[in-house]
Amino acid sequence: MSAERYARQIPMIGEDGQRRLRDTKVFVAGAGGLGSASLLYLTAAGIGEIIVADHDIVEESNLNRQILHFFPDIGRKKVESAREKLEKLNPEVCIEVVADSITAENIDDVVDDARLIVDAMDNFKTRYLLNRCALRKNIPLFHGAVYGLEGEVMTIIPRKTACLRCIFPKPPPEGATPVFGATCGVIASIQVVEVLKYVLGRGELLENRMLWWDGMNARTEEIKLRRNENCEDCGGESAI
Repeated sequence: MSAERYARQIPMIGEDGQRRLRDTKVFVAGAGGLGSASLLYLTAAGIGEIIVADHDIVEESNLNRQILHFFPDIGRKKVESAREKLEKLNPEVCIEVVADSITAENIDDVVDDARLIVDAMDNFKTRYLLNRCALRKNIPLFHGAVYGLEGEVMTIIPRKTACLRCIFPKPPPEGATPVFGATCGVIASIQVVEVLKYVLGRGELLENRMLWWDGMNARTEEIKLRRNENCEDCGGESAI
């Protein structure tokens, strides 16, 4: 562990805190807009092992917001493009990649023994799979989503907080989502801060709270959440 690399954060978290980050394994679902920024900051912070799953290839239309990928990467698998950059950023971090779609059949194996899940997806079909996987494995899920100049973040702790299905019993309409690239950076950065606080056991998490960021008007709002006792995902042991 390079003390020089982490010289600006060790005064805040101590060497023990840095070792806790090093000993943590994180699963990141998606290497797109949210995933790019999340992966960069998790890697820079010194998270020891990161698994990233994404089945897509890099397209030119990705480049305004998916900052891990460069023009020469067009046509490459996103996970391979991401791994190349992340290993150059911090060789101390082990980057595992899964160039496959996340499905109900493979999700438990793909997440493997990661201690937490970062939701960097753009569709609720996969987000619901992540939600149920987090509940089964009893690990936290860090949800983020963006639209235009707006975004949301919340931290889901199984059996303790509202889960994703409690808040979104049915998926919102889906389609191509307009977004400014910087919006992804803002929301992903908040997700990563939540991850680091959780691993270090510090601060107050976004538990039963959704942070809503309105970039157009430079405002944030906090939405109080609560569990739905009849939730089909977390409403009872039989549902999980």
